[in-house]
Amino acid sequence: MSFPSKIFVGYRALGFVTNHIPLVTRYHKRHRDNYVVTSVGQSFHVYNVSKLGIVAVSDSHPEDISVLAADFRFVFTACGNKVFAVSRNKKIEKEYKGHTADVAFLLPFSYHLISVDVDGFLFVWNIISQEQYLQIKFDPQAFMITAICHPHTYVNKIFLGSQQGKLQLWNIKSNKLVYSFSGWGSSVTAIEQSTAIDVMAIGLADGQIILHNLALDKTVIKFKQDYGPVTCVAFRSDGHPVMVTGSTSGHISLWDLENRKLHSYMKEAHCSSITGLSCLPSEPLMVTSAADNSLKVWIFDLADGGARLLRLREGHSAPPTSVQFYGSDGHNILSAGHDSTLRSFSTVHDKHNKSLGRASYHKKASKRAGLKHDKHKMPPIVKFAAESSRESDWDNILATHRSLTLTTTWSYQKCTMGKHKFCHERFKNDVAEHSITATTVDISSCGNFGLIGYSSGHIDTYNLQSGLHRGSLGEPKAHDCTVRGLSIDGLNQKVVSAGADGILKFWRFKSKQLLGEVKMTAFVAQTVLHRDSSMLAVALDDFSISIVDIDTRQVVRHFIGHTAVISDMTFRADGRWLISAGMDCTIRTWNLPTGSLVDAFALREAATSVSMSPCGNFLASTHVGDVGVYLWSNRTLYSHVSLTPLSADYEPQLTELPTTVASDSDIQDNQASAAEDGQDDEEYKSSEQIADELVTLSLLPTSRWLNLLHLDIIKMRNKPKEPPKVPKAAPFFLPTVAGLEPKFDITKEDESQLKAESHINKPELGALSELAQLLSKADKNKSYSGVLAYLKEMGPSKIDSEIRLLSAEEGGSTEVMGYFLKFIEAILQSNKDFELAHAYLALFLKVHGEELSGKSDLSSSLEKLSSTQFQSWQRIEALLQKSLGLVAYLRSATV
Repeated sequence: MSFPSKIFVGYRALGFVTNHIPLVTRYHKRHRDNYVVTSVGQSFHVYNVSKLGIVAVSDSHPEDISVLAADFRFVFTACGNKVFAVSRNKKIEKEYKGHTADVAFLLPFSYHLISVDVDGFLFVWNIISQEQYLQIKFDPQAFMITAICHPHTYVNKIFLGSQQGKLQLWNIKSNKLVYSFSGWGSSVTAIEQSTAIDVMAIGLADGQIILHNLALDKTVIKFKQDYGPVTCVAFRSDGHPVMVTGSTSGHISLWDLENRKLHSYMKEAHCSSITGLSCLPSEPLMVTSAADNSLKVWIFDLADGGARLLRLREGHSAPPTSVQFYGSDGHNILSAGHDSTLRSFSTVHDKHNKSLGRASYHKKASKRAGLKHDKHKMPPIVKFAAESSRESDWDNILATHRSLTLTTTWSYQKCTMGKHKFCHERFKNDVAEHSITATTVDISSCGNFGLIGYSSGHIDTYNLQSGLHRGSLGEPKAHDCTVRGLSIDGLNQKVVSAGADGILKFWRFKSKQLLGEVKMTAFVAQTVLHRDSSMLAVALDDFSISIVDIDTRQVVRHFIGHTAVISDMTFRADGRWLISAGMDCTIRTWNLPTGSLVDAFALREAATSVSMSPCGNFLASTHVGDVGVYLWSNRTLYSHVSLTPLSADYEPQLTELPTTVASDSDIQDNQASAAEDGQDDEEYKSSEQIADELVTLSLLPTSRWLNLLHLDIIKMRNKPKEPPKVPKAAPFFLPTVAGLEPKFDITKEDESQLKAESHINKPELGALSELAQLLSKADKNKSYSGVLAYLKEMGPSKIDSEIRLLSAEEGGSTEVMGYFLKFIEAILQSNKDFELAHAYLALFLKVHGEELSGKSDLSSSLEKLSSTQFQSWQRIEALLQKSLGLVAYLRSATV
């Protein structure tokens, strides 16, 4: 199978904490810590309660997880009609097959697992052997199971609640109905064991909480909450008689069991229905989760016995609207969501995630009003601009809001909404509400000025430090239509504004003077400027993209390929790629130097925003109806990718969004697809294969061959001023011979003879040197690999002495010198060890040059060697010149 995208591979998803699946808590005896398991789609996260830090992410499941349960050994998950057992919080170890409908409930029961599906089938599994122990069929029309629990001390028994309001106690060993309870006329939504034996807490859909004694079939206490059905029930086990219940409205109630009354309630603990609630054993802590993508830890340490928020981990509760990398290191991503919040997600670790708060007209009043009934909440952020250059001095983020003329500032360093709200005096007298809105913003590279474009055609400049108005573009306004694009160049010299009528206007930033106009072929939808290259990408309403050089004010590229509205665009850091996302559910990559489409892939949900990392390693994207921020890895950074242009009728292949962690199957698919993609490119070639077309080097240290021609100069420079003193050697030490490999000198000679002889002893008459002998054998066998290996093992001084010994005066012969020339010719013809061959040849000609000129026997060998050397160098020189010319062209194309 071929991978849908040549460039981008799904890396992981950010911003997921939990979903509507109830959480599960576990206690680790060895770590002495409690852990929380939450579902995030096809995987689950494990957090430690002590720091609420993520400690594990499970492998990806085949479908979205629908049920979670856990015991001291496994985490049990259900996906559709399949049940899995996950070991070590990561690996799917066991699978239980047998259900034909979606599994709704799971309950670990000692060495057994109980599962219930929506068709009314209850299965009891042996966890280890994965065999069915029991199967019970319930009629959904008479008894549809909605809650399941095991009463403490009730051996082999489970307690079931139904949608019809009835409850039943079953013995799963004997497969018998022990007792049936008539109920209280409302659907059972939750069942929990209380701290008292025989007493169960039963939550109903009408808001009642019943504490019922199973042994006597008698109600002990009745409570009722006034804000919706009971979703979950828990009991404190740290010595306080308190019951905690959650509701669909997001409130949490604390009930005093001793005084039989409501103790207190936590108003709007979550923005949505409480799906998971658990009090930790023997600790004054409570963990809650909800469908608003948040996980909270509460501590009961208030004076009245109430709870306060201790730790929090959350993401967007509504899909993001815009995403942008922040800073130059590519470690942080700013994301604005439909929940009116602005958040920062870290690509390194989730512990660096932070929230910049929720947009509000009056922050103090919003805190008093709460999350759900906040009348001061502002509409969601549509577009924002961020600049990190002056983040420590003043607000450095400027944002526009849906249907608002008002624009807000934010501080990334302080993680809060800024003190300025920009709205010109001309708009305050506007009679029609929301008739004029801020449509686009930009911040100068120095971080001092912010520009705001409006639907009325006005463009205002503000000082971000003081909040003062610093002028407007145009008289009386810049455009006669909605401003859909606004960009400042990197030097604060020019401003480019784009109107909905398709006219680009170029302004002098300081003097507000109009420099010129460019008419586009269609109406403008949005613009993005790459400041380093002065290239402006303009998305048009006919689904095409034009690239405008703001220096020359010319359209230099025009891309056609999208079949729906272009939602967002982003440049690569060097300006060579433009990545565009459209509502046609595709993400396309355009190569600006070649002016062609080089990559495209399709998604199930359209991307609403994209942003490329300043380091070029990740592409971030957000999608319709999804609360996550997805990272795509750039394959060109760690593998060879052929960016050949795609045809005009190319159909992008569908790819799945990345999960919170890559599964083994995904990795194997990526590797297989990369291998198949490589079939279209040139195959990998080893050094032996490359030598047929190019040349290879020996990879030896340069000290072994680079200074062969200058050994005499080096020896003169390093000559000691005083003769070396011979140390007194112990009689039991054997003398050694100097060299790269230590060897013992076993020859016994007198000291007088050693002093009388020269440093380089001449060989005996008629004895050839070792190199000469190897050359003679190699010429007979026509194989010079042994000679080359011998020379590679020697140092520069030894090589110099061996080559000198090839002369007839030093014990060699003319034939041996001819063999050496043939040896060099063979190396050059093999295209291997290119630098060694030339170094050895240069030393040979330097030492024996005069002798070779007087020997006619060696003239033919010298001519062949000269021809071989010229041909090899001519071929390499042509390739080098071609490469230098290509590099010079590419460098000039980007300037």
